[in-house]
Amino acid sequence: MDQPTFVYDGDCAFCTSCAEFARRRVPTPARIVPWQFADLGALGLTAERCAEAVQWVDPRTGAAAAGPDAIALLLGSSRPWWRAAGAVLRVPPVRALAWPTYRWVARNRHRMPGGTAACAVPRPDAQV
Repeated sequence: MDQPTFVYDGDCAFCTSCAEFARRRVPTPARIVPWQFADLGALGLTAERCAEAVQWVDPRTGAAAAGPDAIALLLGSSRPWWRAAGAVLRVPPVRALAWPTYRWVARNRHRMPGGTAACAVPRPDAQV
């Protein structure tokens, strides 16, 4: 496995919709795969890390990232327009806003277009 891999939550309809958009519109050498079907051990990932955020692993360079940093690397592996978007996402003031925004979207992904109730991330303080 010597190509970069972008790992997302395949149990989430919103995440899957975003991954499908990337497959169709963001030409990249990376594999885009749900973590539920990825060889997490070979990628150096855990299910816990993958449940928290999307992941990027590039065995060629040793690069590994999560959340918006992973998205920036995915975009950066594509064509010039997408590379520019990835570069903007890495600019310090944008990056500082990207993480809280990513966490908010992750907490509310069941409310996003394409999301379903099954996408909701369980809250640790929720009573079951």
